[in-house]
Amino acid sequence: MDFELWRWSMFALAALIIGLSKSGVPGLGILNVAIFQILLDAKDAVGFGLPLLIMGDFCSLLIYRRHAEWKHVLRLVPWAVIGVIAGWFTLGKMDGSQARLVISLVLAAMLALHAARQRWPKLISEALPHSYGAAASIGVIAAFVSTLANAAGPIMILFLLAMRLPKMAFMGTSVYFFTFLNLFKVPFLHQQGLVNWGSLEANLKLAPFVAAGSLLGYFFARKISQNWFERIAFWLTVVAVAYMLYLSF
Repeated sequence: MDFELWRWSMFALAALIIGLSKSGVPGLGILNVAIFQILLDAKDAVGFGLPLLIMGDFCSLLIYRRHAEWKHVLRLVPWAVIGVIAGWFTLGKMDGSQARLVISLVLAAMLALHAARQRWPKLISEALPHSYGAAASIGVIAAFVSTLANAAGPIMILFLLAMRLPKMAFMGTSVYFFTFLNLFKVPFLHQQGLVNWGSLEANLKLAPFVAAGSLLGYFFARKISQNWFERIAFWLTVVAVAYMLYLSF
């Protein structure tokens, strides 16, 4: 893939954000999705971002591999399989403009969830039941949204906060779930031509930025206010999603 320098710079920024979001600042994750959506065709952006997310998952596994709450991971995984298949089928039925509109609306919904979590954290947490049925629903929805737009982060944040997990267990459970989910998505997106050798070659050039972001997230997330990280990411993503919606109509 041959891109102008400014595009490579934006891709590098998105890759850095992936590393940061995976290793310690999860609220930033949705911003990289919006950047990819602006720089590429809507469906191509989903496939282009996936290998970078997997790189971020592996970097995060090195940090949090001993901290997962496996009962939550195992409750979500079987239902995530259903969500991926449903998302793959839906994505295959849409053209580029339809995909951009749907993905923009998905991102807008994730922003609304994020804003609600910030405004009413206790209310939102208590609104999510702790039953197996609730976990099944979350697994399907998160995987469906992830397959359409790589944007399931806010859903998982809400679910894991509702489980009242300690910070390290929160990060470990999240990274194991997303590592499985993102790896499982690869053959489905490859079948649609969205993950291909051309995109993988570009991904390899961006891999150092994912690794650098992971290190930054690990060493500095505790010192720099996560609230400020999330506020900046939130408003930048609002602007990006608004622009994407404008392009969709």
